[in-house]
Amino acid sequence: MVTPHIALVTGASRGIGAAIAQRLAMDGHQVLTPGRSEMDLESNASIAAYLSSLNQPIDILINDAGINPIAALGDVSDRDIRDTLQINLIAPFRLIQAVSPGMKERHFGRIVNISSIWSMVSRPGRTSYTMSKAAINGMTRSLAVELASFNVLINAVAPGYVMTDLTRQNNPASELENIRKTIPLQRLAEPAEIANVVAFLCSDQNTYLTGQTILVDGGYTCL
Repeated sequence: MVTPHIALVTGASRGIGAAIAQRLAMDGHQVLTPGRSEMDLESNASIAAYLSSLNQPIDILINDAGINPIAALGDVSDRDIRDTLQINLIAPFRLIQAVSPGMKERHFGRIVNISSIWSMVSRPGRTSYTMSKAAINGMTRSLAVELASFNVLINAVAPGYVMTDLTRQNNPASELENIRKTIPLQRLAEPAEIANVVAFLCSDQNTYLTGQTILVDGGYTCL
C-alpha cells in the first residue's frame, strides 16, 4: 500500500529520470516534472521562482538532472567545473534547502539524489563529473543526519551503466558489447531497474534507511 504524495523529479524528460517519474506516477503519486523553461537548474533564481509558484507541498524530491562534460585534465575549463557543480550539486542542494522546511513541519519527507558509480570509481576525463557526484554522496550523508529526527529520509542511488537512448547514441554496438563484458551480471541496467530502487526509498516500506549511497551497477564496482 502506497500513501500518495506529491513528488518533484528533475531531469525527467528522458532516461532514468523519465523512468523514475513514470514509476512514481504508477505508485499513485502526483509527479511534477518541470522542464528547463519552467526551472533552469543553472540559475538559483529560476529554482527559487519555480518553487515559489507551487501551491502544493513537496513530500518527495528526486534530484536526477545532471551533466557530464568529458575532458582531459589539461582541457578542463573553469566553465566545465562551474556548470557541472551548479547543475549536479548546487541545484540539488538549493532544492533540498527549499523543500525540507515543509517536510520537517509535516514530519515526513523522502529525498533521493541520483549519484553515479563514477563517484566511487572513475575513468579518464571524468574529473568534473566525479567531483560533483562524490560531493552529492557527502551531502546526502550530512543532510541525512540533520533531517533524521524529522522523519525526512535522504539517500543517494548510484547507477552503473544503464541502457538509455543517450547510452546507445554515444556508444556503437561494439563498445556496448565491450562494456557488457566488464559487468558481472553481463548486461547493462534498464532505467526501470534504477526507478524500482528509487521507488522503494520513497515508499512507506522505507522507514529506516537513510544517509546511504546505494550502488546499482550489476556488480561493476566489486571488481
